[in-house]
Amino acid sequence: MNNRDELRRQISEAIRTYCEAEHNFDFSASDPIVRLHEPTFSAEEIDAALDCLLTTRVTMGQKVKTFEAAFSASGPFGPGVMVNSGSSANLLAIAALTNPEARDALRPGDEVIVPALSWSTTVWPLIQLGLVPVVVDIDPATLNIDPNEIEAAITEKTRGVMIVHVYGNPCDLEAILDICDRHSLILVEDCCEALGAKYEDKAVGSFGRMGTFSFYFSHHITTLEGGITVAQTQEDAELMRILRAHGWIREVEDQKPWIERYPEIHPRFLFVNLGYNLRATELQGAMGSVQLPKLPSYVEARRQNAEKLASQLQANAPLLQTQSTTPQGEHSWFGFPITLGIDAPFSVDDIMTALGDVGIETRPIICGNIARQPGLKLYPHRAQGDLSHASAVMERGFSFGNHQDIDHAARDHILGAIEAFLADKGVLSA
Repeated sequence: MNNRDELRRQISEAIRTYCEAEHNFDFSASDPIVRLHEPTFSAEEIDAALDCLLTTRVTMGQKVKTFEAAFSASGPFGPGVMVNSGSSANLLAIAALTNPEARDALRPGDEVIVPALSWSTTVWPLIQLGLVPVVVDIDPATLNIDPNEIEAAITEKTRGVMIVHVYGNPCDLEAILDICDRHSLILVEDCCEALGAKYEDKAVGSFGRMGTFSFYFSHHITTLEGGITVAQTQEDAELMRILRAHGWIREVEDQKPWIERYPEIHPRFLFVNLGYNLRATELQGAMGSVQLPKLPSYVEARRQNAEKLASQLQANAPLLQTQSTTPQGEHSWFGFPITLGIDAPFSVDDIMTALGDVGIETRPIICGNIARQPGLKLYPHRAQGDLSHASAVMERGFSFGNHQDIDHAARDHILGAIEAFLADKGVLSA
């Protein structure tokens, strides 16, 4: 073993020793804190990222390609294009679908139906690319887009539907695909909260023409920031590779047609379309490759937690309404959402404050009703109906963490805190 190899071994050993000493995210009864999320990465991921820094090969390259291939095989999905965030994954998908080079491209002014309960960067790319979001209501039980509302919102201008699998709960894809087929609509799946979820034993993200995922720190697995867009066809994936980086052909898998068409221009700097800089780094690709095999165990822990939490909280329905898994779906539980009943004698702020006082972190459920957010009011859009169910979630919904480091003691702490709050309000079910 040469000196460099020995130094590298010592560095890896030091990282592992440090993480073993410092990375303990288990719930502690003596200091009862339940965070929205705990890190999914530790020594192995840090070492993989550090290896990129030590070799100085840090910009997008082979490690990103390796992760893209592994991710596509894991679904299985079509070809994947890794980017620097889940929001960028949404932007890249819509940029590709609106590009003049795209098959059956969307055009400025076309309408795309979106759920009222969504994230801002589900909707912003539509506006940024000249499309008109049509906001429709949700099913209050699943929190997902209501297929009946999709049908009611369709006009001669409707060209697409962009769904969100809220908190990892698969949408009613059988009904949605039927609508899209009958009306010749393009389906895009925002799966940024839904990695590991399935519908009829098939991974979400593999049903639409495009599927998007996020690897942000608080998601099922992480590359710190990061995301990926998967496509059904190599044609769409190649277009996204061009758009991802500057509009050049450098990352295109088959460069030959472009080189033959423009022989007078050097292929390393051949720009054939518009482009962004949405590239991931080698550090992200390396971390993703380590994280991906851990995903099944993380999702299983979330499912077991959710099953036990829902079972215990069921006694307090309809005062506390938990999310129902879509029939034929396998939920991946990004968090644990609760909506207060309309007759609750306390506000959502009351219960969030009470939980926070005993170390349980909470948050609102995504954007609530996106049509009520001031940013959307600045741009052309259309709302179908009164969106009352999404507004109810906005006004009376909250969630707490449901991640791989929540165990029975953490669950007991959460349930005990909720019971104590309800007892104090005089509404605890027997």
